[in-house]
Amino acid sequence: MTLWQMPALTMLVGYLLGSIPFGIILTRLGGAGDLRAIGSGNIGATNVLRTGRKGLAAATLLLDLGKGALAVWLGAQMLGGDPLVNGGAMAGVMAFIGHCYPVWLRFKGGKGVATMMGVVLALAWPLGLIFASVWIGMLLLTRISSAGGMSAALSAPFAAYMTNRLDLLAPCAAMGLIVLWRHRENVARLLKGQEPRIGGKK
Repeated sequence: MTLWQMPALTMLVGYLLGSIPFGIILTRLGGAGDLRAIGSGNIGATNVLRTGRKGLAAATLLLDLGKGALAVWLGAQMLGGDPLVNGGAMAGVMAFIGHCYPVWLRFKGGKGVATMMGVVLALAWPLGLIFASVWIGMLLLTRISSAGGMSAALSAPFAAYMTNRLDLLAPCAAMGLIVLWRHRENVARLLKGQEPRIGGKK
């Protein structure tokens, strides 16, 4: 392969892995129907939870997280060398994009928080722990899924800067901005005080 073909293949593998819609697959296999016709229509774990199937929601969360981490590992194996400089970050970001904009679903995917966490965790576990801590902390404090997800996504580039992982600043910032964009409707509801809380009345 030429110098550009291997990175291109790495990016394609990351994108295709990230675009697997585990939420839709699990809810269909579990007899919960088409996830896109339930709740917000989102394909992520929060919307799976609205089916009342906590086990499916947990499995969706873990699989969406896992595909991000696996993409980092595969990218590192494909390009060799330092996984952060070469394939890991590249494939991980593409997996995140694949989850948010999957070709199979006409580019209408999830919000990307769980997959971003998997990518960050695989690239640098201390950053992943900060991400998870902020996510869980905000969920417990507000009981608002979007608030937890956006806070965690924004924490990643700041954590990269504060821990002197400047090599991860750009990919973390890029994914964080996309998470914010994917949550733009949630932001509007938050500003109006209309964002639903987990466990609250519909």
